[in-house]
Amino acid sequence: MNYDDLTDEILDHPNAQKIVNQVQSTLNKKKQARDDFREWLNDDIKAEFINGEIVMHSPIRRGHLNVMENLLPVLSTYILMNDLGEVSVEKALISLDHNDYEPDVVFWTKDQAKDFNDETMVHPVPSLVVEILSKNTKHKDRSIKFQDYTAHHISEYWIIDYHKQVVEKYILTADSPDKYVLHGKMKIGQNIESQIVHSFKIPVAAIFDKKVNLVVLKEIMK
Repeated sequence: MNYDDLTDEILDHPNAQKIVNQVQSTLNKKKQARDDFREWLNDDIKAEFINGEIVMHSPIRRGHLNVMENLLPVLSTYILMNDLGEVSVEKALISLDHNDYEPDVVFWTKDQAKDFNDETMVHPVPSLVVEILSKNTKHKDRSIKFQDYTAHHISEYWIIDYHKQVVEKYILTADSPDKYVLHGKMKIGQNIESQIVHSFKIPVAAIFDKKVNLVVLKEIMK
């Protein structure tokens, strides 16, 4: 159901005004809770604000950490050397209409990042998000976050499964601007290429293997 159909359905309801008032009241409460969350949040806390609730995150497992430590240097070095924008890992809070997330890896274009400064804590909608699956987060990564990232037109979304050593790449296309299209499930022996980070292409193995990662990093730095 699209927005127009949903709006018409509400307006045609005999209790339309009560429904609108209830929705507005709920949104106001969630906004206040979100403001309180941002005041409470600090550098030592890993948390997100999802559907009106604070979601705390436990320490991550070594496999998850290895993926972040491998992907970040090759991606950030490539972006820096080509002056493409900004990339952050894990603790960068991105603000969508109703929810605040801290993706594992996130990229903003130069235009999106033009107003960043040393005091920036709440970041705008990015162009690329990478989430690494864990036992506690995988459901949200594939449901509410997947839907939210789509709705806010985040052009590219990678989901990395370090147990299976697979990278799923989802993109928005001209033919599908409002729904992610699975562009591929890349495994060891294949390459992963970004549609958004211009000409960024690395072996999937570089995400999971530190030795391969070092070779790729040296190539990028040439």
